[in-house]
Amino acid sequence: MLQDVNLTVNRGEFVYLVGKTGTGKSSLLKTMYGELPMTEGDCVVSGHTLKGMDWKKVPFLRRDLGVVFQDFQLLTDRNVNENLRFVLKATGWKDEKLIKEKIDDVLDKVGLKSKSFKMPYEMSGGEQQRVDIARALLNSPKLILADEPTGNLDPETSDEIMSLLFQITKDYNTAVIMATHDFMVINKFPARTVKTERGKVWDNASITME
Repeated sequence: MLQDVNLTVNRGEFVYLVGKTGTGKSSLLKTMYGELPMTEGDCVVSGHTLKGMDWKKVPFLRRDLGVVFQDFQLLTDRNVNENLRFVLKATGWKDEKLIKEKIDDVLDKVGLKSKSFKMPYEMSGGEQQRVDIARALLNSPKLILADEPTGNLDPETSDEIMSLLFQITKDYNTAVIMATHDFMVINKFPARTVKTERGKVWDNASITME
């Protein structure tokens, strides 16, 4: 359980979230996207107040967030285009022309515009992670929460995904909070680092190989 959390992340900022297993990294992310309730204090995420948030309002919070998972969580029975279309329809998009334009735009951004009709099982892990990032960009979020996005990838592919995430912060002025255990990635792509330890969150933390 985390206590005395005091954390501000600005638009366009990249922040690493590190800490040993069980210190609250996942709990912090889950609280931020509404899976765990806030019990004390105040928190505003992308303009949404979390304390006392009714479960009916959680979908509105998530429309203003992008979430990138380690295991991709793509719909395996649908191709890339259909995966992205499903999210847009579920979040209220109705105009088919705008839906097509948005899907083309995000796939172009992640370098997969020519693979929109591929099934997830036909794609490499890096390509699936790019689809996951494209999905996170669909509703032009102010904040992306990335939970171990390079955890299942080889070093070269990890570098490609990291470069893409950093480029997104610049091009879209979108903040990214990325939970990771990969200190090689942090050393190669340095940024502000926040650490969960002993039930607290330490900002601008120094990190060591543990």
